[in-house]
Amino acid sequence: MAQVLTARSLAIRVLLCLAVLAVVMCVCALVGSQKISLKKVFAGPGRSPGENIDYEILVGIRLPRVVLAALVGAALACSGVVLQAILRNPLADPYILGISSGAGLGVIIAVISGLTWSFCGGSPLSVFAFAGAIATVWLVWFVGHFTGKAQVTSLLLAGVVINAFFSAVIMFLTSIARSDQVYSTIFWLMGNITEKNLSVLGVSAGCILAGTIGLFGVSQRLNILSLGEQEAKGLGVDTAKTQIVAFALAAFITAIAVSLSGLVGFVGLVVPHGVRLVAGPDHRQLLPISAIIGGAFLVAADTLARMIVAPAQLPVGVITAIAGGPFFLVLLARYSRKISWLK
Repeated sequence: MAQVLTARSLAIRVLLCLAVLAVVMCVCALVGSQKISLKKVFAGPGRSPGENIDYEILVGIRLPRVVLAALVGAALACSGVVLQAILRNPLADPYILGISSGAGLGVIIAVISGLTWSFCGGSPLSVFAFAGAIATVWLVWFVGHFTGKAQVTSLLLAGVVINAFFSAVIMFLTSIARSDQVYSTIFWLMGNITEKNLSVLGVSAGCILAGTIGLFGVSQRLNILSLGEQEAKGLGVDTAKTQIVAFALAAFITAIAVSLSGLVGFVGLVVPHGVRLVAGPDHRQLLPISAIIGGAFLVAADTLARMIVAPAQLPVGVITAIAGGPFFLVLLARYSRKISWLK
């Protein structure tokens, strides 16, 4: 018999996961190709730039990057949980609905246009990626609902078709772009965590946190919705409203994550499944824990990306794909009997 989830047990589990995330972030901030001394770090920034290089590396470069990786990982994992619930598809992830191709199209348009301005501290690549992702998601939603009543199937099909079409447009634009433009676009498409200024991090953190809290507010309805649309309606759940709210919030935080880091795959698929297989399918627990573990996972992956070929750096998307596949297979083999989708 499944154990009833109480507020106390949920709080304990979330706090334990937060402790794990904090440890991972601290360790990864201290690791790098350049060794740093904590004694020098605690001595402060120094009187002039470059006087205390250890402090500047840790506080000015590594900590913002670690925080950024945690934010992106949390957003992608949380979105994966929600999309798997509302689409009732275990293979759903933040990119299945064309978010990746929409963001990529926005980026290559910004690159080819040669734009150099910034908006609220964000580069034109980030701004166009966010706009492209949001526009694509709502295009998929409109097409999916316009084509028929089976909205889950229609959304999936619309996402696949639009994703394929935009990918073709990206390939066409890439083929006619200059070599330097092609390089910057491809590097972004592979996923890359780079340092952002504090204003961008602050706004992004606030938006992702607000979106995650909003999704937690509908977590109980997501539990019921996972049983099936007809069953949920019979239990008094407004399925249309729940799907719209959950879809909008998931799309919003995914668009922010994509605009910050490019296309980092596997996080939205592997992390929710891993947490679900270990901790169970209750979305009241699944959402916050997946967000925390997703953040820790991407922080660790980005640290590996910095270290493997140092002083050069690999795109973090390469690390998540290589590490995510075997990790998911191990969890699937060990806990497959615990997940209802596989029964």
